Amino acid sequence: LQSPDLIWLPAARVRSTFLDFFREKHGHLLVPSSPVRPRGDPSLLFVNAGMNQFKPIFLGRADPRSEMASYRRVVNSQKCVRAGGKHNDLEDVGRDVYHHTFFEMLGNWSFGDYFKEEACSMAWSLLTEHYGIPADRLYVSYFSGDAESGLTADEETRQIWLDIGVPPKRLLPFGLKENFWEMGDTGPCGPCTEIHYDHVGGRDASSLVNTDGPDVVEIWNLVFMQYNRDVDRSLLLLPQFSVDTGMGLERLVSVLQGKQSNYDTDLFTPLLHAIHQRSGVGPYSGRTGADLGKVDTAYRVVADHIRTLSVCIADGVHPGMSGAEYVHQSAVRSESSANQLSDQRFSVPGDTEPRDHGAQNAAACPQEFSEVSDATKKDSGLNEYFVRTSGSVAWSLHRDLGFPLDLVDLMLEERGVRVDHQELDRLMAENQKSGVRSQVTLDVVSLAELHGAGVPHTDDSLKYRYTLDQDRYVFPACFATVLALYDGQTLVSEVTEGQRCGVILDQTCFYSEQGGQSHDQGYFTRDGLQDVLYPVESVIHAGGYVVHEVTAADSLKTGDQVQLHLDQAHRLSCMVKHTATHILNLALREVLGPSVQQRGSHVSADRLRFDFSVKGSLSVSQLQQVERCVNDIISANQIVHSQELPLHKARTIRGLRTVDEVYPDPVRVVSVGAPVSELLDDQTDRQTSVELCCGTHLLQTGSIQDLVIVSERQLVKGISRIVAVTGPDAARVGLKHQTAKRTACFSCKTLLLSSTVRHFRRCSVPTGVDGCSLYGWMRHLCPVSLCVRTNVSDAVSDVMWVLSSGSGGWSSSIPECRLPVEQTIWSGPHQP
Repeated sequence: LQSPDLIWLPAARVRSTFLDFFREKHGHLLVPSSPVRPRGDPSLLFVNAGMNQFKPIFLGRADPRSEMASYRRVVNSQKCVRAGGKHNDLEDVGRDVYHHTFFEMLGNWSFGDYFKEEACSMAWSLLTEHYGIPADRLYVSYFSGDAESGLTADEETRQIWLDIGVPPKRLLPFGLKENFWEMGDTGPCGPCTEIHYDHVGGRDASSLVNTDGPDVVEIWNLVFMQYNRDVDRSLLLLPQFSVDTGMGLERLVSVLQGKQSNYDTDLFTPLLHAIHQRSGVGPYSGRTGADLGKVDTAYRVVADHIRTLSVCIADGVHPGMSGAEYVHQSAVRSESSANQLSDQRFSVPGDTEPRDHGAQNAAACPQEFSEVSDATKKDSGLNEYFVRTSGSVAWSLHRDLGFPLDLVDLMLEERGVRVDHQELDRLMAENQKSGVRSQVTLDVVSLAELHGAGVPHTDDSLKYRYTLDQDRYVFPACFATVLALYDGQTLVSEVTEGQRCGVILDQTCFYSEQGGQSHDQGYFTRDGLQDVLYPVESVIHAGGYVVHEVTAADSLKTGDQVQLHLDQAHRLSCMVKHTATHILNLALREVLGPSVQQRGSHVSADRLRFDFSVKGSLSVSQLQQVERCVNDIISANQIVHSQELPLHKARTIRGLRTVDEVYPDPVRVVSVGAPVSELLDDQTDRQTSVELCCGTHLLQTGSIQDLVIVSERQLVKGISRIVAVTGPDAARVGLKHQTAKRTACFSCKTLLLSSTVRHFRRCSVPTGVDGCSLYGWMRHLCPVSLCVRTNVSDAVSDVMWVLSSGSGGWSSSIPECRLPVEQTIWSGPHQP
């Protein structure tokens, strides 16, 4: 029943009222929503909460030179997708009237500014005074404490609500599950207080709070981050308290429009009407339990998934076969009307959701929905295979192919079958025990302790101070002082032999892993102990500090003087690949057009990997053009320029290439062939490579020597990946291919020139050269040059080369390479 005191508000007005309240009345900075694809967070398939983009602040790792580091009061409306992973509403959608895979999270944050009293007061004022929600419809929960964890009840928050005027009978205590929020197994956490709304009213509904019923629903959660959970499960007070609040726009709109169902609001009714018009079935009637034929359930599923798909595609997440892309594809599979409704899908969210869909993505969507729908209809064999899976098979699908385990469960549930979770849990536990050692990463408490002790940020400017002397790169010597040591749990003054630790120095010449470039390798020695080496296992950047991870070969304590020894060959190889990556980015735009956008990259000493947006897999001719363009710039031996600029000034450069990252200010600008100062003054569209980049680069392009693209394939619809090698490796590839040209049989050439794996599958007999039989599975795990080698021993040596390349190898560092390769070629002058 709608309260007579409520004034009906459209969804757009509901959102703007929230944002304006915090921005204009309480001095919050409005921060745009981040894309639903997480920024550099492999723990998430999708952004699933408003706080995701602010994790670096909560963890104390925000770059002190970035705008984010200056945030104190922030407000925004964040696009969120909860489909797959820990927070997964995919299976609940349609069964009730308030779960969604896509939703908007309205939120306000305080980072070391206001805390509980101000947060509660602002929330109550907005709901009751500005939105006009009757106070007698609201119930508030707070944390009741937990004796086992040593946590007392949050009486401070309870008293704040009493002072605001919430009656004691509407103020309800709950435990850890409901009212204690944690970011993960470790990290910032704290009690929360939730505001619930009774749709019925005129009664005491306190017993219905947190019962997951449709009549009394949670609308706002206020989290007070005041603790840090350590690896031993202990809790320490954070040096800086923060507030993180979240309120679902869809639920709030249902309250303000007097609807118990989110699907009866103006966020969904236009979509439901369009579904009715195009489907030919009866109109949507809102039934749940007694939904004959599950017609209304299907209405809700289709409406919800159309919103999710439109937002995902607009943000560059396309249907595919792993990770977030597979979740996206499963949403297409579960609703059959997507193709017919694609036009409606884009017009409706635009009225209520401030976002730039991107013309290219929007234009491609109808065709994409059609193609994916056709493809998913053909994978019934895969679905039937899942019916017979055990825990080991489910784990293999997840470990090797990135298939989400919760989706395996969901697909089996539709057939009345479940995975053997006991076996699955055992396999996961075994994998965790045998997994790679975790990095020694500074936690938020230790970072705050460093700041409190006045430890200065690491000066890593030496990583850029190398010179070119007669075609030889000269790297500077580096002597440093140990300022702090971290043993994985706390800061210590000394470590002993064999102890693994993080070392923080006053200065370093080592490059920490960031911007897609691998960290430097090398070692350091201690004054007075020059014959004992401390190998550097990894280098990471956290909150302005560079942490060198080492296993101490001897004792080491703060104040020790050390000399850093850089692995110069490794660094130079990374510089070659990074500069080549920038040139490749430019070449792809010149060949394919300005719509090409970088979607990711990784640079290591032995190869480069570049992901980019493109409608389909590239032809051999296009790849040859890209290679020629790159090698022309290499042959011209163009100068590589770099300069630090204020971020706002750098963004004025025409043709500047950026990715979706939080950049420091000032920011480093890298250009090829033209000084940065000239590009600032030039208002013409010059065809040159210019990017914001913190990586290390060559000073002249000639040092690359040569570049050969060894593979190109579509990761998912609309995103391709190129893998390339340079220098001696490129020459080696060319030499192999010259031999291949003399010995390759016709069938091998056909395979080499085939642009899809379909030809691969059509080959019913193995082919090879000089008795070397190579089956399809072997071809798409190894370079295609295997199928044109002159004898068995050469082929075996090639396999060993791939397998021995370690973390930088073609298959070991790219899990997707276990999937069928779309296209693997040798191009350029070596093409047969």
